[in-house]
Amino acid sequence: MPRPDIALAGSPGGLALPLLKLLAFSAVGVFLFFVDIEIGGRRTIPVDHLSSYLVREQRSLAVAFVLALMAWGAVSPFVTGAFRQSATALVFGVIKLAGLALAGLYLAGLAPDWATQKDMLPFLFEKLALSVGVLIPIGALALSFLVGFGLLELVGVLMERVMRPLFRTPGYSAIDAVTSFVGSYSIGLLVTNAMYQQGKYTVREAMVIATGFSTVSATFMVVVAKTLGLMEHWTFFFWASFVVTFAVTAITAYLPPIAGMDDRRPTPVEDDHAPATGSRWRRALQAGVARYQSREPLPRMLWTHLKDGLQMSAVVTPSILAVGFAGLCLARYTPLFDWIGVLLKPALWIAGAVLGLENATAASGAFASGLAEMFLPAILLKDADFLLRFLVALVSISTVLFLSGCIPCILATRIPVKFRDLLVIWLLRSLLSIVVGAAVLRTGLAFGWIRLPT
Repeated sequence: MPRPDIALAGSPGGLALPLLKLLAFSAVGVFLFFVDIEIGGRRTIPVDHLSSYLVREQRSLAVAFVLALMAWGAVSPFVTGAFRQSATALVFGVIKLAGLALAGLYLAGLAPDWATQKDMLPFLFEKLALSVGVLIPIGALALSFLVGFGLLELVGVLMERVMRPLFRTPGYSAIDAVTSFVGSYSIGLLVTNAMYQQGKYTVREAMVIATGFSTVSATFMVVVAKTLGLMEHWTFFFWASFVVTFAVTAITAYLPPIAGMDDRRPTPVEDDHAPATGSRWRRALQAGVARYQSREPLPRMLWTHLKDGLQMSAVVTPSILAVGFAGLCLARYTPLFDWIGVLLKPALWIAGAVLGLENATAASGAFASGLAEMFLPAILLKDADFLLRFLVALVSISTVLFLSGCIPCILATRIPVKFRDLLVIWLLRSLLSIVVGAAVLRTGLAFGWIRLPT
């Protein structure tokens, strides 16, 4: 409920002090999520610095913490009976048990040699499950400052004219979109899930954000660029990924299955009913201050976000290990992704024509392997032609959805979504990302923003 002094927000004197507090608390969130700082020769955002420190320097503690979360996530559905809710719940319950078992085998040194090659269980546990398991709860605490003090509502009024026509989402989703793109997909989905539970997003709006912007972290983009030998083109790669991802999202927002999802808002949202009088800036300030004055106490807010983060981490970490391991095995030992890749051949043929690449369609299986794990295409095509490497790097980021991480994360939220819809969205995003990515690369070459290696 709004506090009694909320009425003062309409007067200049009533706006000043709450606005300063809003900006101060929100600045903490912006700093934690968006400001790169260099510590120990490593430059990244503070949230990532903290989680990376725990993983590197306090590894035993981090492993024990993540194993405890994995055990909770794997066992609790069978203790509470939640696995009976649907066939999907049962399947992912079994998957989480398998993930816990794989973690135990890996850490105990009992896994077979073929499973402990550096790009199999060691990669999945050390680089994904462990990092994500620690990052999500830390990010959840930091998230309180970004979304709890009125910044989203303030930005929402200002960005409504941009976000609505392009992405069919509220203006305040702009911060969510940027957080989802430059931060970890797990943190982005944490924001999206919180916004959906608060009634700020409809199902369709939540799915536009969840499937359109929640890509890998900017730091993992560096890993992709390094693997594919693109670091000397880092600036263009980052902004090209940004453009391709947002362009594809703008298109898929108007296509099924997203376009046909429920767009009814369960509860009214304060900034949707901001007064129509006054300048947009003043209405934005009033909406932000109104939210600040009706906020929960900070300790309760921190506890709520921490619980959500722990719950999501417990669901995601065992799923990452089990699904990622299955995907890597399928990519390495079966022709499954070659079969799926047939669906991508038309887009790759167009991309090949645009970029002058011969036999681009031959890489369709490698592109399709991104469904299992977004890093797989980079591993499989690390020695390919320069433009094909650049294209697969862009597509890996822009498709957003993959079975070893993002898809289990989405299914772990409260957003009602079907697994088959996520597969359809992945296919649409892959096809569009290949074509749009090729156009962006051709533009970069034409303007001299990137140059072919001599």
